Amino acid sequence: MGIEFRLLGGIAARVDDREVDLGPARQRLVLAALLVDANLPLAPDQLVDRVWGQKPPQGARGTLRSYLSRLRAALTAAPGCGIERRPGGYAVELDADAVDLHAFRRLLVRARGDDDDARAAGLFARALALWRGEPFADADTPWFAGTRHALHTERHAARLDLNDVRLRLGDHAALLPELDTLARAWPLDERLAGQLILALYRSGRQADALDHYERLRHRLADELGADPSPDLRRLHHDILSGTATAAADPEPPAPPGPAAPIATPAAPAAEVAEATRPPTPAAPAVPRQLPAPPPLFTGRARELAALDAHLAASPGTVVVSAIGGSGGIGKTWLALHWAHRRLEAFPDGQLYVNLRGFDPTDEPLLPTAAVRGFLDVLADDPAAVPTDPDAQAALYRSLVADRRMLILLDNARDSAQVAPLLPGGSSCAVLVTSRHQLPALVAAHGARPLALDTLTPAEGRQLLTRHLGADRLEAEPHAADGLLDHCAGLPLALGIIAARAAMRPGLPLSRLAQELREDATRLDALDAGELAANLRAVFSWSYRALSPQAVRLFRLLSIHPGPDVSHDAAAALLGDTATAVRPLLAELTRAHLITERAPGRFTLHDLLRAYATEQARAHEPDAGRRAALHRLLDHYLHTAHRAATLFDPARTPIGVPAPVPHAGATRLADGRQALAWFTAEHPAVLAAIHRAAASGFDAHAWQLAWTLAHFFFARYGHHHDNLAAQRIAVAAAERLDDRLGLAHSHMGLAGALMYLGHHDDARARFERALALFTALADAHGQARAHQSIGWALDAQGRHREALVHGRHALRLYETTGDRGGIARGLNDLAWTLSLLGESREAIDLCERALGLHRHIDDPRGEATTWDTLAHAHHQLSNHAEAIACYRRALALYDGTGYRYEPAEILLGLGDAHQETGNAQAARHAWQQALDILEALDHPDADRVRDRLGGSAGP
Repeated sequence: MGIEFRLLGGIAARVDDREVDLGPARQRLVLAALLVDANLPLAPDQLVDRVWGQKPPQGARGTLRSYLSRLRAALTAAPGCGIERRPGGYAVELDADAVDLHAFRRLLVRARGDDDDARAAGLFARALALWRGEPFADADTPWFAGTRHALHTERHAARLDLNDVRLRLGDHAALLPELDTLARAWPLDERLAGQLILALYRSGRQADALDHYERLRHRLADELGADPSPDLRRLHHDILSGTATAAADPEPPAPPGPAAPIATPAAPAAEVAEATRPPTPAAPAVPRQLPAPPPLFTGRARELAALDAHLAASPGTVVVSAIGGSGGIGKTWLALHWAHRRLEAFPDGQLYVNLRGFDPTDEPLLPTAAVRGFLDVLADDPAAVPTDPDAQAALYRSLVADRRMLILLDNARDSAQVAPLLPGGSSCAVLVTSRHQLPALVAAHGARPLALDTLTPAEGRQLLTRHLGADRLEAEPHAADGLLDHCAGLPLALGIIAARAAMRPGLPLSRLAQELREDATRLDALDAGELAANLRAVFSWSYRALSPQAVRLFRLLSIHPGPDVSHDAAAALLGDTATAVRPLLAELTRAHLITERAPGRFTLHDLLRAYATEQARAHEPDAGRRAALHRLLDHYLHTAHRAATLFDPARTPIGVPAPVPHAGATRLADGRQALAWFTAEHPAVLAAIHRAAASGFDAHAWQLAWTLAHFFFARYGHHHDNLAAQRIAVAAAERLDDRLGLAHSHMGLAGALMYLGHHDDARARFERALALFTALADAHGQARAHQSIGWALDAQGRHREALVHGRHALRLYETTGDRGGIARGLNDLAWTLSLLGESREAIDLCERALGLHRHIDDPRGEATTWDTLAHAHHQLSNHAEAIACYRRALALYDGTGYRYEPAEILLGLGDAHQETGNAQAARHAWQQALDILEALDHPDADRVRDRLGGSAGP
């Protein structure tokens, strides 16, 4: 079976010519939003923004999860296609060519790269035939509107490219009706007008061609106050002189003779006079300083559309777009590619200067020197240019005033270098590229910043394919995947590795992939033998521009093991305060050496991390790097320990040693702040556990694992991560021969096994922890171990045995006087008794537990007990009481940060409503439970769908 997705028209899917029901309109938009970025994860917030816009309705995320669930079900009939949850969000996984949008773009790439015009014409025609109407019909959000606009721009460009090819093939007569229709729809498109004029001329209709030119000239003057572009003026002159031709034609076409087969009306006398007048001199030369367009430019559709939008949004005003990004990200290529695509918008010329802001061999170009260079091409008499720099600047502004020009200022050091080069009039567009963010240019001159990210995996593969050819990549698919992975979407890295492969056709790609895979040789592999093709050198140009403190912070950031770093963690690495580190992080961000991926959270590109690691090893002593790691691990341990005790106040803390100086634990005031900290930092804490164990900080390893366990239980969805962390904890405690640490770690590992359904293994671990706690005479630890063994036995249906362990736990808690432990022990016993059908005794125990929980102010413990009480009442068919208890439990869980338990309570609440005959209330509760379980990617979601009759809702 074959799946086909259609976006270039109404949103639709077909399997073997059978329409797939994709559900209501908004649900189809969810699928379309995923398909536009096929195989790439999109965060839930991104999807909500795309589908609902800036003002989503209340509960949009829950509705989104339901839509995704239904779409998964709808796509089950399509082999090789599905919607998956990944760490970065949701992704639709499929062959991208199954989506007409991606097939359209792939065909255009092939057509534009084909030297055979006949083949290219066929490819263009196939691409355009995929359009069936308005893309994303009826989608009304800003994101879809912007994407639709960009696609229309791509389609129009493809039509014009096809027109050029057909003109080269001599298909002008058949093309005329289509060109005439397009020219009416795009009356100011000068490239299209030129194609129509040339086709008319070649068809023997010279008078009509000249008439169309005159009508366009008057329209441009009336509506835009502008003359036709130099290219169009040149075509007009060539028609008059009988030498008009297409750029790719080897010979100019012969002017039509008197016996031409197409009859034309008699021309007016004035027109005849104009046509027989001696050729007019060519239009004055206009500056065309742009370097050649990049031949292998790939991707960047969104950025190109953004530049188009900036230009379209500011008619009559100066447009300044500042393109920023790290070295090798492709800033200049984007600027040049866009500029060459939009040449018709700048008929009075294009100025270009490399400002050498980060040149390794020369100083940055002075603005006065750049102005003088512009005057050499703008002034009628360069020798008459004044010598005073201010006078030169004034003359420059005068000469570009009221001219439709593009000024490309490449590789700027800072805003101060750019400001003197901005035109004084309102008709020019300015593109600025820089490795810095240029905030002063944004604030003072209204520049529109456009930050470049790395290429998507699909774009990276396309770029590598254009360099090396599909056959070479297909011959070594695993090696090609390795090259793409380790170049991490950085265009320069892909270009360098492709250059090395192209220069040695016999070199296996697997050799290059191996060099990139090894940390010690990665940057060596990205050196093609010249300064501009040496990634290490390119990074160094930005690195050398940093202040000394920012340099040191950049090096130490390579020590951080997690995906991103906060202000507080960066301060711990540097051994300073968060206040002191903020301007240094801002400096690194402005230099595009780090990225602020979310407010207050900073990350390094993988290759920049490799460069920072090299610099740290070369310039930071081993003792200094180890001290920085120690401060970082202490920062995470003490903050996480505080967060764990705030998140679950009933949990008994473990003893952790005092932190080293300048570790700087983050201040947390309450459970909400603790939950927010864990939510943001748990990937970094997980990475810190691995780094601690690998670096000889075994105590940190097991203690950090202890801090994370309850957060993972509460939030669900990370149990495999938790399992790995707890295994590391057990091994670390064994290396330390720390029996208490080992007991805690066995408890943590057993808990992770329980949540993954490995009940036998979990019970064995709980029993090992019990033996250790008993040997240590730790009564509290023994009580927790007995409770947990009872939990495992209940899960296996061995409730009588669970009851024995529950009673042991309760007696131990009573011995230690732990009122929280006693309350939890009573609740656990009550739960087991309710499972055994002894619900009245369970209710009595719950009443005792509720009083204790209230006394010690433990809302989560109280909520758990209300849930047990509801279950007992349900067993006794006291459904009204059960419903009331479930609602009390839900109200108490609100705000605790626990997510899985409320879903279980909602299931019970729905069951109780069902027993009373209130099917609507039951479905509502089950749907709420399903929304939570789907958000957690919990396997119990299938069980809830069964209760809802195989549907996620109405």
